[in-house]
Amino acid sequence: MTAKFSAHRKAVLFLFGGLLGILVFLLVYGIAPLDVTNDAFCRGGYVEKDIQQHYAGWLFYRQSDIGFPFCIAQGLNYPDGLSVAYTDSIPLFAALFRLLSPILPDTFQYFGIFTLLCFFFQGAFGALLTGCFSSGFLLPVLGDILFVTSPVLFERAFRHTALGAQFCILAALYCYFDCRRRNAMPGVGLFLLNAFIIAVHPYFLPMTYAVTLALLVEYAISSHRFALPAVYLFANLAATLGVGWAFGLFHGKASSGSDALYGYFGLNLNALWNPVGVGGVQWSRLLPAQNQVGGNYDAFAYLGLGILIVLPLSVLILLIQRRLGLRGMLRRHFMLAVVCLILSAFAVSNVVTANGATLLTIPLPAKLVSLFSIFRSSGRMFWPVYYLLILAAFTLVLRAIPRNANRVWLAVVLAALCAVQVWDISPGLIQRSDAMHQAQETEAYPSGLGSIFWQQAQGSYRHIFSLDGLQDDALNLALYAADLGMTTNDPFAARYDAGALADSRSAALEALASGTLDSQTLYLFHAETEFLKYAAFVCDKAWCGEVRSEDGSCHWYVIAPGMQNFTGDFLCIPYDENYPLRIADYTDQLWNRGVLDSDKKTVCFADSPFTRQRLEQAKAICSDGNTYAILKFDDSDPGWLMLTLDIPDATVLWDKELETIS
Repeated sequence: MTAKFSAHRKAVLFLFGGLLGILVFLLVYGIAPLDVTNDAFCRGGYVEKDIQQHYAGWLFYRQSDIGFPFCIAQGLNYPDGLSVAYTDSIPLFAALFRLLSPILPDTFQYFGIFTLLCFFFQGAFGALLTGCFSSGFLLPVLGDILFVTSPVLFERAFRHTALGAQFCILAALYCYFDCRRRNAMPGVGLFLLNAFIIAVHPYFLPMTYAVTLALLVEYAISSHRFALPAVYLFANLAATLGVGWAFGLFHGKASSGSDALYGYFGLNLNALWNPVGVGGVQWSRLLPAQNQVGGNYDAFAYLGLGILIVLPLSVLILLIQRRLGLRGMLRRHFMLAVVCLILSAFAVSNVVTANGATLLTIPLPAKLVSLFSIFRSSGRMFWPVYYLLILAAFTLVLRAIPRNANRVWLAVVLAALCAVQVWDISPGLIQRSDAMHQAQETEAYPSGLGSIFWQQAQGSYRHIFSLDGLQDDALNLALYAADLGMTTNDPFAARYDAGALADSRSAALEALASGTLDSQTLYLFHAETEFLKYAAFVCDKAWCGEVRSEDGSCHWYVIAPGMQNFTGDFLCIPYDENYPLRIADYTDQLWNRGVLDSDKKTVCFADSPFTRQRLEQAKAICSDGNTYAILKFDDSDPGWLMLTLDIPDATVLWDKELETIS
């Protein structure tokens, strides 16, 4: 069933659908995020910490020189710089507001405005999409409620702001059905959507291009014209690559994205009726929570009780009436069906899970896994199918109602469907609304940088250099650096040049080992074992020690040039003769957090000048008032010092501060 479209009807549906989206946004988010000078929810985070990453990327880019390509934050991934596409900072908006930066207030965030626009366009294109299958204005707008209250929309917008641009999928589907109805080629609108969505988030590319490919193939076969669709596709791909290059997505090497994570974030087979969102949020008043495996949580795809009821019920009624017309639909939209199957298979991945069990794992070549891991959260690729199922519920329920039914009756049925749907998912909407309001009042993820050390370091350094791993509380650390106009090489972005980072770290460690310090650089270690290897070489030129968060969950091992006279507070432990000794937190098949599993009497320490000095002449180890004689000292394994103790079970030494007796 299709409906005729006039330009006037399109405009009215687009406007009213957009206003419906804005209404839903205001009911859930409120108006606080629309205040561009209010960055409380960006700094404190909500639901997850990712908004801190997005905001930090924008702050770093705002301080960078305007160059081409756009969106290269020179203070990130220092000294090479990094595209804010890899901090999910929405490059299209970052570039625009960077140009306007001189006239913007000192505090400025655009994430609230972006999310409002996402809801506006979600409603606008949702109404156009439902308008393809129903006449008038009331029925399409009622059906649009199913799209603007989509649980997936809220899960993504509240977790990863850029992925709130779900409207691009609806826009692509609208272009598909509108063009198929007219047996027409896709126009400029779909071309621009495909080209510019890469500057919002690259994850949408395979989805919108899958719909575009389906439309082009079906048009080519039905019209017997193949050259024009091929030219359109390749021109669109070229334009997309050009936009991606212009917005810095190909700047440097994003080698960290090669992690073989395909399969971990797959779509669980229960996803459509599993109402559990991130953080344990229950999206249904009636349906129980289902089990998941691994990273299935990121493939959240709950349809809602209303749709889960009417979709199979409508199919059953139409089968009984012999009016389903499935064969005809597949014949008209065969390529769309094919790409939906491919997207669904990719979303499920080679690790097939159902409830809390892994049903099977299909072996794939390592190169293929690495290729698929570019879009490592595979479950997201199901979103076009998800929205097609919502559309199917809308269209099938209208078809299942007798053809001679009064339009008022159709509206009542649709209103009842929407009422059940919204009632069912309302706990999730309320929780998300509460999370946003709380983010304006308290820090959902308070910064661990509470020690006086961080205040004393302000203004003394130009660079924060992370020498190993990802630092604790990395996102608040990034905000700290951005606020002070510092640079950082801490790899908190989604992608970065792992090779260049390793090389720069190696060079810095060599300099430290030779006693050379850069007075403008604050050096941070994530691992105490690494810190102890180098602190002894520079402790006469810098304050060296451990800095903790107030709750003890975060630790930074610091070399701060020029701060030798810093006395610190209770959160600071200086590196001196009283610095605590701990066994290494090392685990493999033989060792359990630094204790040899086979006898539980042998412990290991990372070899460093500090540990050698403390252990070589030691006769015993003391902990909690107990003394354990050292039976054997072994340094035959390069990089490690091992002690065999007169102790029943050395696991009692885990996380303990140790003393030695000579």
